[in-house]
Amino acid sequence: MSDSNTTEFTNPSTFILLGIPGLEAAHVWSSIPFCTMYTIAVLGNFTILFIVKKEPSLHGPMYYFLCMLAITNLVLYTSTMPKILAIFWFNSREIDFSACLTQMYFIHCFSVMESGICVAMALDRYVAICHPLRHSTMLTNPVVVKIGLAVVLRSGMVVLPFPFLVRQWPYCTTNLIPNPYCVHIAVAKLACADSHVSRNYGLFVTFGVTGLDGIFITVSYTQILRAIFSLPTKDARLKTFETCGSHLCVILAFYIPRLFISLMCRFAQNVPLHSHVLIANVYFFMPPMLNPIIYGVRTKQIRDRLLRLFTHKGA
Repeated sequence: MSDSNTTEFTNPSTFILLGIPGLEAAHVWSSIPFCTMYTIAVLGNFTILFIVKKEPSLHGPMYYFLCMLAITNLVLYTSTMPKILAIFWFNSREIDFSACLTQMYFIHCFSVMESGICVAMALDRYVAICHPLRHSTMLTNPVVVKIGLAVVLRSGMVVLPFPFLVRQWPYCTTNLIPNPYCVHIAVAKLACADSHVSRNYGLFVTFGVTGLDGIFITVSYTQILRAIFSLPTKDARLKTFETCGSHLCVILAFYIPRLFISLMCRFAQNVPLHSHVLIANVYFFMPPMLNPIIYGVRTKQIRDRLLRLFTHKGA
């Protein structure tokens, strides 16, 4: 006897997103932290964009890259969170095959883009600390625009094979995705053909592209720390380190959770599925929420502009 979940189809008309498998009864309660993170992320990132636009003193390379990061975070959240909340609140689990591939592309494209922006910000901090007299001449507005375009184009091209690889596999066992959104590895696992090419390309993107970004950032910060520790006084060292402290926190918030998620997806087979999905989702959505908080708290210019904004409104 055949049913809709076992009949062979090259491209299924829809996938079924299960949300958090095993915790369906608690989906409404699960929506509370997700909705909270979404609200904080949207408000925080829009606030960063507004403050940088309104404050002329923030019109510099670091804050332009910060705006790119904020936009990336907003797109990443908006491409996933509405569907997640629809699953939790209305049990709207179906997603069209093409819509699933589009969501997959956006998720991975903007994740790689965020990694590239972290590299660009590391370059900015390296030039500002190691070559301060050349910062304004090296990182001019046209150069910043070119770096931004390179980050966007690289992300778009690197992730472009994902939907094409996934589209070519036959799906003959199930169309149930044990996640609240479409990611490459989850969809590739559903294929009943040999999808090693797709999975290996996913590993290349994870460890090859973002891994190289991590190496570049590590080399940049090695040079930055050497320059900081060569300063004559402790106050000078602390003051200089504070200029890159926010960026360092953002880097750690981005790379550590994603490395953990990637390793857990591939090697932690004994972890219960609901725990696996819940942990992965929390780690995935935390950095876009934390980034504006980190910069808002640790960056004096943004903090002062925000305080002046509320002070004037109160007056």
